Amino acid sequence: MDKFVVRLQKGETLKKSSSNEKVYRQATIESLRRVVVVEDIMRYKSTLELPGQCKENLLDALTELSKKIPSKEVLKSTQIGHTVNRMRKHEDPEVSCLAAKVYTDWRTFIEENSNKPSIEVRSDKQSEGLRSNARRLMAEALEVKEESGLVDHMEREVFHQSSRLVSSSYRRTVRALVFAFKHNADIRVQAKDNTIPVNQLVAKYKKS
Repeated sequence: MDKFVVRLQKGETLKKSSSNEKVYRQATIESLRRVVVVEDIMRYKSTLELPGQCKENLLDALTELSKKIPSKEVLKSTQIGHTVNRMRKHEDPEVSCLAAKVYTDWRTFIEENSNKPSIEVRSDKQSEGLRSNARRLMAEALEVKEESGLVDHMEREVFHQSSRLVSSSYRRTVRALVFAFKHNADIRVQAKDNTIPVNQLVAKYKKS
C-alpha cells in the first residue's frame, strides 16, 4: 500500500493545485462543429416539424442544431435549412429568435467557408432497412401512414434512446410500443394527439 501514499517530511504540507490552472477535457469527434451526424440532424428536423410540439422541445432542438454547421450537401439532402427558416416565423418570440440566429450563422459560415470540408456520419444500408421495417410496424399499430411525421419522429427517438444502435434494446422497445398501440386504445390516441410527448412515451416503454 506504501506506493499509494505520499510521505512528507516533518512540517511539510502537500501543495494544493492552483484553482486558476486550466483543466483540459478530451473532445470527441462528434463534439466538433464540422462533424455532423446526419441522423441527429434528421431527428431535430422531425422534432421541429411535428405539430403540437412544446416550446421546450423546439428550443432544445434548435440549441443542439446551433452547435453544428452542416455542409451544403447535408443542407440540401436533409432540407434542414428550410425547416429552420420556417421556424423564424414561429409565434413564440424566443423560438423564432433562436431559429433566426441558427439560420443566419449557418448561412454566414457556408458563404465564408464554402471550400472547407466537413465530415458526415450516416447509417449503413442494413440498419436503414431494419429501421424502415420498424417504422412500418409502428405505422400499422398506430393506424397512420408510414410517411407520417409522427412515425418518423417516434422511430428516430427510439433509435436515439438506444444509443443510435439497432440493438436488442432498440428492437425490444419497438415491439413494446407496437404492442401498446395495438392493445391499448388510450395510448394509441394519446400518441396520435401528442398528449404524451414522444420522448416521454418512448422512455416509458424503453427496454434494456
